[in-house]
Amino acid sequence: SLSLISCTMADWDYDYLIKLLALGDSGVGKTTFLHRYTDNKFNRKFTTTVGIDFREKRVVRMGADGTTERNFKVHLQLWDTAGQERFRSLTTAFFRDAMGFLLMFDLTNQQSFLNVRNWMSQLQANAYCDSPDIVLVGTKADLRDLRDVHTRQARDLADRYGIPYLETSAVTGVSVEQAVTTLLDLVMKRMDQSTNGGRSSEPNGSPIASHEVEEAPVRRRCAC
Repeated sequence: SLSLISCTMADWDYDYLIKLLALGDSGVGKTTFLHRYTDNKFNRKFTTTVGIDFREKRVVRMGADGTTERNFKVHLQLWDTAGQERFRSLTTAFFRDAMGFLLMFDLTNQQSFLNVRNWMSQLQANAYCDSPDIVLVGTKADLRDLRDVHTRQARDLADRYGIPYLETSAVTGVSVEQAVTTLLDLVMKRMDQSTNGGRSSEPNGSPIASHEVEEAPVRRRCAC
């Protein structure tokens, strides 16, 4: 696993640019989730995302056992996509450039959970490979009295797809950072396997490494 240290947005070099993308139905809380993660605040003002937007955060990746030779500075771009069907062709165009996905549904909205299957189909058709790195995220966990999706339902679906599942709340901040860290861990592990396994991919797009290292591209084939 990875330990992350939040860094200031001062102008410093970074080793990796990692692009993560949040997707799911409109109103599930993608924007407030990302706002909580990057600014550690809950934005009560609801605004529907038009098209696509993004937030940024810089973190330091360290080996959990402390045995890594060096720490890696990671610049995260977290892309926030519109959930409405009318923006679908625009948002799916960004799928191939994302290295990992936060697939979100609203725990108080059963339909948003049922639509996870549709979003998975979109990912399988448009992402960088057939089995991209994904974390399933249930939002609004603080609204216990309004809950409409049982934990067992969501875990069963996540197990079926072979992906992690976390329940989060942008209001309280519970498990928000953990969800992003879990996804980043998967992305970095895939990159390490690709590099160390001698299967370096062609850089079909802008490189994710800064001028310090050149190890992995934005668009990669599966390391499997």
